[in-house]
Amino acid sequence: MNLVFDAINEKGQHVRDTVQAPSVKEGVEALRRQGFFVTHVAPATVEVSQGSKAGKKRVDDKASLPLKQLMMFTRQMSMLLTSGSALVPAINAVSAQMKSPTAKAMLSVVRDDLEQGMMLTDALRKHPNAFSSSYCAVVAAGESSATLPQMFSRLANIIGKQRATRNKIIGSLIYPVLLLCLSVKILAVMMFFVIPRFAGMFGTLGVELPWSTKFMMSTANTLRSHWILIVLMVASVIGGIVFLIRTKAGRQILANAQTRIPVLGRLMSRLIQGQTFRILGMLLEARVGLLESLDLARGVTANDQFQSIYDSLEDSVTRGESISGALENSKLISPSVVQAIKTGEQSGRLGESITFVADILDEENTELLGTATKLIEPLILIIMGAVVGAVAISLFMPLFDMTSAI
Repeated sequence: MNLVFDAINEKGQHVRDTVQAPSVKEGVEALRRQGFFVTHVAPATVEVSQGSKAGKKRVDDKASLPLKQLMMFTRQMSMLLTSGSALVPAINAVSAQMKSPTAKAMLSVVRDDLEQGMMLTDALRKHPNAFSSSYCAVVAAGESSATLPQMFSRLANIIGKQRATRNKIIGSLIYPVLLLCLSVKILAVMMFFVIPRFAGMFGTLGVELPWSTKFMMSTANTLRSHWILIVLMVASVIGGIVFLIRTKAGRQILANAQTRIPVLGRLMSRLIQGQTFRILGMLLEARVGLLESLDLARGVTANDQFQSIYDSLEDSVTRGESISGALENSKLISPSVVQAIKTGEQSGRLGESITFVADILDEENTELLGTATKLIEPLILIIMGAVVGAVAISLFMPLFDMTSAI
């Protein structure tokens, strides 16, 4: 059996590695003989029965849940636990409603861990790509305070708002993307079909062509002659970007670039603010410690600027200073947001104040997103019209010259 373990070595350093052993118990004993203090150990992959059909589903610690399935799991758990259901039956009931084999297998592993006496938080933490650190922290707060149903309800509300925001962004981008695709299609038709016909006609007539027409025909010939190479290059670039995004360094590059995009950078910055503030407010309302909450909220984004803000907040809290005082020096946080947080600190309702700020930011971001979309749509139409117009003028200019000569 291949086991993944977390341990502290003899030098006091944290170690995460794998070990081969016949069972978990023997693996722990072997690690202890090597001088490790084991804090966590689990099978690297777990086989879970998938019903009457032959075959088994393997689940590793990299398995993830789409936001829709995570929201369904969280809402169902909130409803079942509020109605008085025990954890294991609740997990079984939710698993039965899941359509994804991966989700079913993952929840079966969670159920098995619970039946072996593991805390729910520890069982969820074995799947970090499905259940984030902040998610697990709220669940842990619910377990320690016997308010697990309320915490699942709070998580469901947060995930629902995150999903609504994401859907609004996607919905706002659909029309501009369709316009862009239409523009590319029109340009491709002109380059591959329209311009070659005009080129043949001009060649037959022996007309002297202006430079713009020659350039357009040369471009069309290049595209027609090397279209396979161009498609491969575009596919390679897209594949490289997708691969880069899947790496930690790539995600950080993308996160840093988002806030530096002209015009849209301000909107992206406010979206990150709303996202991190919502997580921070939720954690504080769940009675998670302030330093731990700041650290978890910091991990929500890979943007260097916002990570630096949360680093300074942690330093300020460690020195006994207020959060609002540290935020006053940031150019990314507006004075009204700082004042709202300051009021929350003074009234002892910091979590509620930060959550309220996140709600306001989400509303303002929706309005900004709508405005940005309204600006992008005519811009794409203008660019598309200019390109098509330039091609048309270049093609008809020799005909006008011929008519003038006659």
